[in-house]
Amino acid sequence: MGNNHGQVVAGGHGQGIRLDQLNRPTDVLMDKETNSLIICDRGNRRVLRWPCGSGTTQGEILLDKVSCYGLTIDDQRNIYISDTIKHEVRRYKIGDKDGSTVAGGYGKGNGHNQLDEPYFLFVDRQQTVYVSDTWNHRVMRWDKGAKEGVIVAGNHVPGEALTNLAYPRGLYVDTLDTIYVADTGNDRVMRWPKGAKQGSIIVGGNERGQGANQLSVPMDLSFDRHGHLYVADHYNHRVQYFPIE
Repeated sequence: MGNNHGQVVAGGHGQGIRLDQLNRPTDVLMDKETNSLIICDRGNRRVLRWPCGSGTTQGEILLDKVSCYGLTIDDQRNIYISDTIKHEVRRYKIGDKDGSTVAGGYGKGNGHNQLDEPYFLFVDRQQTVYVSDTWNHRVMRWDKGAKEGVIVAGNHVPGEALTNLAYPRGLYVDTLDTIYVADTGNDRVMRWPKGAKQGSIIVGGNERGQGANQLSVPMDLSFDRHGHLYVADHYNHRVQYFPIE
């Protein structure tokens, strides 16, 4: 740590479709077992694996013809992809080109078995899938093997009340099943305890702005090992740090 200069480890050869190029990537994760990056190369409708380390000049295609936005990986190294055109989440074993639908897959809609442009994902150790169902203004939980999901945050109506979300994006679920979600359209981060009918604002919610207590279209969030929160503050062009008690 301490080096404030970044290093290009994937892409860097302009926008394009070659295997040494990317086109508007939206998500990335580390596969620790193979020391590789797995990249959602959204503009090229593909998922790439890009080995880390010197000498690597291009990625390999794991999946293609997928309108991916978000991705995650579970303890068994299954990859989960949100597809915003098919309005579904699919799970793939690495090397498997077909996969299986684990959320949505019944067309665009607001039924409990449907999604409307799912963006970000979280998967727990029981392979329960949490989805930011962005254009339905809600977070859905799909238990392993379930045919339909359960609304666990929001209510598919956009709004500013504590019972509502507006275009939610990034999310995280802790070991108590408490949900933390970037409530993008309301410029705030919300916390929803398990079973709660409404959430609470933990950061932001003070109108859109550039102040230290304000956000402007927060897109994603992450926690460090001390439980402190980091927020990708999109239109403020910054990442904000918040110590959480």
